Amino acid sequence: MNFKIVGLFLALLVFTACEEKKEAIEFENGQNFAITGNVIGAEGETFYLEALSAQGNIKVDQAVADDKGNFKIVGNIPGFGLYQLKIGEGNAKIIPLTLVPNDQVTIESDTASYVKTPKLTGTTWAPVMTSYMEKFSKFHEEQGELMKLQGTISDEELTERYMALKGDVDTYAINQMKKDPSNPFNLILTSSASPNMGFAEWDPANLEVLKSVTTAYQKDYSESPITATLVQQTAQIDAAYQQHVANNSGSRMAPEIGLNTPVGNQLLLSSLRGKYVLIDFWASWCGPCRKESPALVRLYNKYKNDGFTIYSVSLDKNKEKWVDAISKDGLEWPNHVSDLLQWKSPMIQLYGFNSIPYTVLVDTDGKIIATGLRGQSLEQKLKEIFKK
Repeated sequence: MNFKIVGLFLALLVFTACEEKKEAIEFENGQNFAITGNVIGAEGETFYLEALSAQGNIKVDQAVADDKGNFKIVGNIPGFGLYQLKIGEGNAKIIPLTLVPNDQVTIESDTASYVKTPKLTGTTWAPVMTSYMEKFSKFHEEQGELMKLQGTISDEELTERYMALKGDVDTYAINQMKKDPSNPFNLILTSSASPNMGFAEWDPANLEVLKSVTTAYQKDYSESPITATLVQQTAQIDAAYQQHVANNSGSRMAPEIGLNTPVGNQLLLSSLRGKYVLIDFWASWCGPCRKESPALVRLYNKYKNDGFTIYSVSLDKNKEKWVDAISKDGLEWPNHVSDLLQWKSPMIQLYGFNSIPYTVLVDTDGKIIATGLRGQSLEQKLKEIFKK
């Protein structure tokens, strides 16, 4: 950290410790929240408070900082929800706020560290946000350094290092949610408990954490639309996880697929019975899918003589682009099919996925034994199967 910034924070801490305790603001005329603060370097800047909604950002209020960077916004919010406070018209200086009616928040910072390590006080969620943003800022900086290694190390190692870096942030978030399920800032923390990269590496104990938060929110913030949204998202994760468990139990037969190859011949999935088959849902226009290609080619060549193959189902709609991608990426296995219906393909509902790349591993009897395997998790599973 820059020594000047360290010195600045020390000065702020000393100032805060020596000043008299601020009196609570008396609300009037329907006012139900107050945000006060000092952001050095933001003198004369306009602070905008916006509510985040499915319909877009909604302006709530604004205030201009004085010649010392002090500002105060006192107004009315409809209820508990996710808000953001930005400096100026652009989107470079924004912090999230999980405001609740009657909140009185104080912010101390400077423009250089405003989006990284602002210090918040005055509410139950303020110290949680302060600690979280410190940890997330560190992770973000280290992630930037890690991304510089892209292309010099394997995608598997890159993912492994990324997850290790993010571990401190996720551990803090999950422990905090367990400790205080009703804390408003859990709106932000729930992302650490969600299966953002599929269920293969996800801890199912996180589902109980999410459920505890939704239960607490239903009790304390039952009127908030964001509570209803969180309840719905948690229910969707629960249903998807139960389906994942069923899919990976080895008891469900893979639904039959019978689509055309690039030359127009129908190729049934069941025709590959007797081999371990990785059904790979992808598309030529899908960047993450194309990044997976080298790893898939390597694993195919490693295990093709041991009874492993790949059945690639493309969500393309342009045949030429589909065929060109097969050639350019060197996808040398013969099992390529598509109905050229993109997201209108019945395969999406048949196999229950909403994003690609998505994989389904089928055993020699045609039963599903794993879903969502990519990178290191796929390689590890194949090692277990083929013992090499």
